Amino acid sequence: MKERIAVGVVGCGYWGPNLIRNFKGLPNCHLKAVCDVNQARLKHMVSLYPDVEGVTDFDHLLNGVGIDAVVVATPVKYHYALAKASLLAGKHTLIEKPMAASSAECEELNEIAKRNGLVLMIGHTFLYSAPVRKIADIVQAGDIGEIRYINSRRLNLGLFQKDINVAWDLAPHDISIILHILGELPQTVNCQGNAHVTPGIEDVTNISLSFRHKRFATIQSSWLEPRKVRDMTIVGTRRMIVYDDLQTHEKIRIYDVRVERPPHYDTFADFHYSYHYGDSYIPHIQQEEPLKAECQHFLDCIAKGTKPLTSGYEGLELVRILEAASASLKDRGAPVSLGQSPDLPSFLGRNEAGKVLAAEPLCA
Repeated sequence: MKERIAVGVVGCGYWGPNLIRNFKGLPNCHLKAVCDVNQARLKHMVSLYPDVEGVTDFDHLLNGVGIDAVVVATPVKYHYALAKASLLAGKHTLIEKPMAASSAECEELNEIAKRNGLVLMIGHTFLYSAPVRKIADIVQAGDIGEIRYINSRRLNLGLFQKDINVAWDLAPHDISIILHILGELPQTVNCQGNAHVTPGIEDVTNISLSFRHKRFATIQSSWLEPRKVRDMTIVGTRRMIVYDDLQTHEKIRIYDVRVERPPHYDTFADFHYSYHYGDSYIPHIQQEEPLKAECQHFLDCIAKGTKPLTSGYEGLELVRILEAASASLKDRGAPVSLGQSPDLPSFLGRNEAGKVLAAEPLCA
């Protein structure tokens, strides 16, 4: 096993510098090169990290600097071509969310990675955050009872994208968290929205995901809100969780509140709901930068030859949900059925009881 894994990052724009900073700081990583067609951005990154080579030619990054892995942090429309070239060159590959612009592209990337025994990982960063890991533990322990519904809001003023709408830009964060918590895929997807600033690119959307046992989740995404909002409410039969990512310290609060319906009654006078109001509490969370944990997980999966928590299969399923949302959007919010592909592994490495399984090897 190599002492340090040689990594190259393509894309030095909005998110790339954060990935570069984190990979540069990991002891078992040798960040060898960064790549971008923008000379000014490239020059700036090299000035911050003088021992890292800056290149404008992606082919040179793949074949001329001696790297083991590639990190793709470009606009979505370039994800497929860059990741395909990386995988065909025998490089382990980490792609920022969403994985690609279509499920067909995702399927092809997964097949190439599988055929070549390579790690293919998607940057669903929030699944590596301490608050989301804590919420998953609480839910799996049964502390809040059976989940009834989840409501999520991710709102701000900008940043406007030119090639994808707000659902493709912001909703992947919430979708990945919801699927991770529930441990299953939705049966139907509904989406409504409007384009107010750029024709044809929706800047406000509302997505509804319907699951088995009458569970559902709603996701509101917007680039047009005066306030920045990043919150999620998880309503269970026993307790409720409020997750506010903008809070510095108290990101999760658990409310011991619930509504109970009487099991049986004879007259209307006997019928009344029972409201339980208990205490709320804030669980302790050991904070760590989620992106650092994500980058380390990528390196660990390469070193051990194991399947990532957010592998290409999870990336594929998320893009399938986004495609269904786009189809619903064009059909004025009509429900779109989402059948699960029979050849895919159980979602997020869970068994039927919803427990997270150990990391799976890349090859049998």
